[in-house]
Amino acid sequence: MAEVTILIAFVAGLVSFLSPCILPLIPAFIAYLSGTSLNELKQNKAKARLHIFTNTVFFVLGFAVVFSLIGVLLNSVLQSIAYDLRIWLSRIGGIIIIGFGLYLLGILKLPFLDVEHKIKVKKFKYSYPTSFVFGVAFAAGWTPCIGVILGSILTLAITSPGVAFNLLLAYSIGLGIPFLLTGAFIAQASSFIQKIGPALRYFNIVMGVVLIILGILVFTNQLPQLASFPLAFELLQ
Repeated sequence: MAEVTILIAFVAGLVSFLSPCILPLIPAFIAYLSGTSLNELKQNKAKARLHIFTNTVFFVLGFAVVFSLIGVLLNSVLQSIAYDLRIWLSRIGGIIIIGFGLYLLGILKLPFLDVEHKIKVKKFKYSYPTSFVFGVAFAAGWTPCIGVILGSILTLAITSPGVAFNLLLAYSIGLGIPFLLTGAFIAQASSFIQKIGPALRYFNIVMGVVLIILGILVFTNQLPQLASFPLAFELLQ
């Protein structure tokens, strides 16, 4: 089961990057963190590109540290709980994830999830510490369309405390890789983001359905069954 849930967390990180309230803002946000002007980006200067990428690395490290620490905390606090209690955590967690899915589909109204919470961070004299602190604030804040996905992964981590650290690390890697690619190829990324912009309106529908399916699997404790699919496929060949 561990491999399946870790893969789910990694994919959730990738998908979080594509959320419509995050993706269109990323190139401008990364440029802002690095203090690089749009003119420098258009000129495609190597020094500006390296500076942007380095700041992106510090930003990713910021939220990766926070998510990993949460994973360690969940592992330490919940790993020793009784098996019967874990079953109930799975059932409650499954219901919560299903609720998140219904929320994304617009079927369930949860006003408290619509409220955006951000930690205000002042820029430091040097951009690298600023990028790191912004990464920490990004992890600690709440944005509705990405927060629901992260909330589902946190819920999954609570129901599987033994792999909580691995889950949240995998989520950080999944979210961090596209950030790093954007920082490395920001001009190309900006063009790509503009092209796929119209498709983002389907994001909530697709993710809502996926979260409902995941919630059902968690509630019924059927996630381990997914791990047997590759083996079954190999046996059929």
